[in-house]
Amino acid sequence: MYKLLGGLANYLKYQDIVTDCAIFRMHNLFTTALLMACSLIITANQFVGNPIQCIVDGLPTHVVNTYCWISSTFTMPDAFRRQVGTEVAHPGVANDFSDENAQKFYTYYQWVCFVLFFQAVACYTPKVIWDSFENGLMRMLVMGLHVAICPDKERNKKKQIIMDYLMTHVGRHNLYALRYWACECLCLINIIVQLYLMNRFFDGEFLSYGLRVMNFSEQAQEDRVDPMVYVFPRVTKCIFHKYGASGSIQKHDSLCILPLNIVNEKTYIFIWFWFMILATMLTVLVAYRVLIIVYPKIRPKILHAKHRSLPIEVCRVLCRKIDMGDWWLLLMLGTNMDPIVYREIISELAKNIQSKGGGKLQY
Repeated sequence: MYKLLGGLANYLKYQDIVTDCAIFRMHNLFTTALLMACSLIITANQFVGNPIQCIVDGLPTHVVNTYCWISSTFTMPDAFRRQVGTEVAHPGVANDFSDENAQKFYTYYQWVCFVLFFQAVACYTPKVIWDSFENGLMRMLVMGLHVAICPDKERNKKKQIIMDYLMTHVGRHNLYALRYWACECLCLINIIVQLYLMNRFFDGEFLSYGLRVMNFSEQAQEDRVDPMVYVFPRVTKCIFHKYGASGSIQKHDSLCILPLNIVNEKTYIFIWFWFMILATMLTVLVAYRVLIIVYPKIRPKILHAKHRSLPIEVCRVLCRKIDMGDWWLLLMLGTNMDPIVYREIISELAKNIQSKGGGKLQY
């Protein structure tokens, strides 16, 4: 288990060249590693340990355990509000089974590890798509200039190559930026769809799960119903039918303990909070990208705020002469390049663009 979880560290390793923002990496890398780790932990508890243990008289225990695990168990929702020890034996466990419509069945637990795995795959998909679109362009442009130690002759040669590329391809990077921003929108769509599907997976209990857990401690003792026990019950009931000696059908009522749900409830409360935080950050990020597209006047300010070594006049000249995609490429180029080298390249690029378009750059 330690080796399997240790392998997930590759998702979180340092990247010397970045082509995306921190929130994008939180979705693609951290969330993927988180969901994979949860899937591995639950898989270990499910297939290595004893995920269910049932109590029933007159039948082999392992037979009942297997049957109740692969079929389903149930609780009585109205029994969660009854007093444990006097009215009911455990929260949600009562003997009034005559009303079958009042029974709440739980069939999700054997699927949790698989669902978490496919959620991790879905979270990693936007990165795969963006990497195929980006195709190493940023690494090719940086050419090792993210390290300050470089001979002057070699550095000047690389600067000239970068300058030639930027001057030759001005106005050709709009698709580069739009594809990346589309992948960010895909991250937001993925989180929203996953929240919806998890809510369906848990019979409409997931979206309000975290809020109910936070409000649990503020409620009066007599009104408390632990939402973690309600969504992930630790003790449930299971009915096993068999033929008797005379051929009649016998019904055996068993009490089942689900230790796996102790892991599930802690896992999903963390996932709930993280997904809500991530959905909020991605919503703000997408709104920020829309603002960049529809309001070009803020681009020089963003470029100057991101790279303080650049004079604001240079940023304004560049943003007047280049397209949105070029601006985004230069912004990301500064994230990966040594600040001194980057300032020299941008200053020279601004002069060349200004002289090409007429006029003299003043700063």
